[in-house]
Amino acid sequence: MVSLFSVVLTFIAIILIPGLFISRRLSVPFSIRNILRFIKLAASQNDDEGERNEKRGTMGEKEKRGGLPKHVAIILDGNRRWAQKRGVGTSDGHKAGARRVIENAKDCFAMGINTVSLFAFSTENWARPEDEVNGLMSLFEENFRSELPFFQRDKIKISVIGNRTKIPRSLLSLIRETEEATKSYEGKHLILAIDYSGKFDILQACKSLAEKAKNGVIQVEDIDESVIDKELMTNCSEFPNPDLLIRTSGEQRISNFFLWQSAYTELYFPNILWPDFGEAEYLQALTWYQQRQRRFGRRV
Repeated sequence: MVSLFSVVLTFIAIILIPGLFISRRLSVPFSIRNILRFIKLAASQNDDEGERNEKRGTMGEKEKRGGLPKHVAIILDGNRRWAQKRGVGTSDGHKAGARRVIENAKDCFAMGINTVSLFAFSTENWARPEDEVNGLMSLFEENFRSELPFFQRDKIKISVIGNRTKIPRSLLSLIRETEEATKSYEGKHLILAIDYSGKFDILQACKSLAEKAKNGVIQVEDIDESVIDKELMTNCSEFPNPDLLIRTSGEQRISNFFLWQSAYTELYFPNILWPDFGEAEYLQALTWYQQRQRRFGRRV
């Protein structure tokens, strides 16, 4: 009897109490599966730090993998298919996807991710049915208006990148208001790509540099990768190049998103629709990332 009582107390002290703390800290459902994933992430991170301390100046095995990404980019794919599977309207799928955005952003920042970029509306999306496009613009407005207090309370910096010429004035006004209200925050940066195209991003950077060269502001021979980086729309971020790019729904392409910035990004394609991409799936993506060897073109 005493032995059984001791076992129960040990379980509570070692598993249950830390598990409940982790669950509350990350806002994830309490389960042995999620807790074990978190422990694995934490252990890997500690091993990585120890290896760096032992091998300063060298690029050891643990330095090439094991750490958490600083910048996670996500292509939000699958809202319409999610709605079709459930026999509901497309707008319901987009609303479910919008709710998932806030939930997953909280998880990312709770885990220590600095920058999260979301491909919310591509330039090509303008070709969708007019009622769907109008519904998305209204949904963007609704969420900018309703979530601003949350952004301010949690001190999350908001940036919107893309071609703003077609964005409705009412939405554009809310975007500017949100960016202005959060511009001073550091440590948590949420980037929303609306009417964004990777090709357009590179094109506008080239035009800007050409104009500067024409006016003598910069010499052609001074143009290198770092100069181009500063002209891209992601120059608003401390970490402009994503370490990990996730595209949900099982599609395996990046669809004109961050073409320049993703040269050495790890690409993860889970076979799950965006509204179903929850806390457990996010932890699984991070675990997958930690197993990658990031060579950046160098030999192991």
